[in-house]
Amino acid sequence: MFGVIDLPTYLAGLILIVLLPGPNSLYVLSVAARRGARVGYRAAAGVWCGDAVLMTLSAAGVASLLQGNAVLFGIVKYAGAGYLTWLAIGMLRAAWGMWRTRREQSGPETVAADAAPMERPYRRALVISLLNPKAILFFISFFVQFVSESNPVVGFVTLGVLAQVASVLYLSALIFGGSRLAAAFRRRRTLSAGATSAAGVLFLGFAVKLSLASA
Repeated sequence: MFGVIDLPTYLAGLILIVLLPGPNSLYVLSVAARRGARVGYRAAAGVWCGDAVLMTLSAAGVASLLQGNAVLFGIVKYAGAGYLTWLAIGMLRAAWGMWRTRREQSGPETVAADAAPMERPYRRALVISLLNPKAILFFISFFVQFVSESNPVVGFVTLGVLAQVASVLYLSALIFGGSRLAAAFRRRRTLSAGATSAAGVLFLGFAVKLSLASA
């Protein structure tokens, strides 16, 4: 049906996979908590576009090439780990600044400064998605199992659409949950500093995990 084999099994696996925490979902939640739902959706759009690119590359067989070339895999792997580390350092530096000024009263100027940093959520989320070789390998290894050989194009499109719908629902839940925290973060700088510190540490963990990944 629609070029897909064993759709119920795919949907069950997809739900479990989407719910697993990763750098993409954590970044979207962090942005929504710090800057509100509208900016959170900008970051989510970057994730969705990145996933769409990875799905297209997987369908084109690029993931298989990456999996079979250790040098190419290593380049992408360490580039991704380096980018995650850079993001983590930026979060930790921001958190340190918050800790130092946590006793100051958060007035309109402070809120405006927090709401308009040089951060570009869409671009960052897109790069996080694209510089994740394990995600590429996952898409090809998971999708191929459910694509019918009689109609592979329709199968890839169907599976991709279902994956994006699941991602939209999940990230929307994170965004609205995070936006509720935004007001509390603006009122309580200690809470904001603690959350930003935790996000930075988690991103360092993602970078280490990615650097140790194998093809």
